[in-house]
Amino acid sequence: MARPASGHPTELELQILKVLWQHAPQPVSQVREALAGQDRKLAHTSVITTLNTMVRKAYLERVKNGKTWLFSPRVAEADVSRRMLADVVDRVFDGSAKSVLLSLFDNRELDHDELKELRQLINQKLKGQTQI
Repeated sequence: MARPASGHPTELELQILKVLWQHAPQPVSQVREALAGQDRKLAHTSVITTLNTMVRKAYLERVKNGKTWLFSPRVAEADVSRRMLADVVDRVFDGSAKSVLLSLFDNRELDHDELKELRQLINQKLKGQTQI
């Protein structure tokens, strides 16, 4: 039985989105080169197939420019990261932000400046300043 569709980009789709969030529109060849620069060497046809799948999923749009198709994201980075994080928080941490932060502190080395910045963000939230 096939696994149900996720609603989130796959790992490769997310890599492609990150490439296009940095610079768009791009033709297939430039997307492929950017992926190869990230040690993700794929056949040209594999990149085309993935890009076209992403168009069908409404992650990307494509526009014909002469003989070349140019691809651009249709989804914002902030929206994708927010949805994916919310899903992880709900499914893995039963909706507990506290559990997420404790896990983060246990699994990542945070330097003094990062901890100080996190403290400032938490203090802003406590004061009702939600503009983070």
